[in-house]
Amino acid sequence: QVQLVESGGGLVQAGGSLRLSCAASGRTFNNYVMGWFRQAPGKEREFVAAISWGGGSTYYADSVKGRFTVSRDNAKNTVYLQMNSLKPEDTAVYYCAAKLQLGSIDDRSKYNYWGQGTQVTVSS
Repeated sequence: QVQLVESGGGLVQAGGSLRLSCAASGRTFNNYVMGWFRQAPGKEREFVAAISWGGGSTYYADSVKGRFTVSRDNAKNTVYLQMNSLKPEDTAVYYCAAKLQLGSIDDRSKYNYWGQGTQVTVSS
């Protein structure tokens, strides 16, 4: 089992940057595929990005491709989401999630563990 805690959210102006972190408990962090999802008010939770066990493969939603970068440091049991060129439509609660298998990378129902979320607000 793994427990996830996100941090790094906040209020930023459009065009700015934020880096989210997700710290995982346990000794088997590198067994998990890690994903980032977000949920805006009144909307469903949507896939943002994901990274494979060793970090060799990354995946992005079209809406964030070229602006967001997902990375991980397995020695620190931490996954990151660097968000640049932020837009007001990026405003949401951001969640990290973990699963064992790589398939269906953007399907939230396939992720077994979730953090509590961190709020990101982008002002225009």
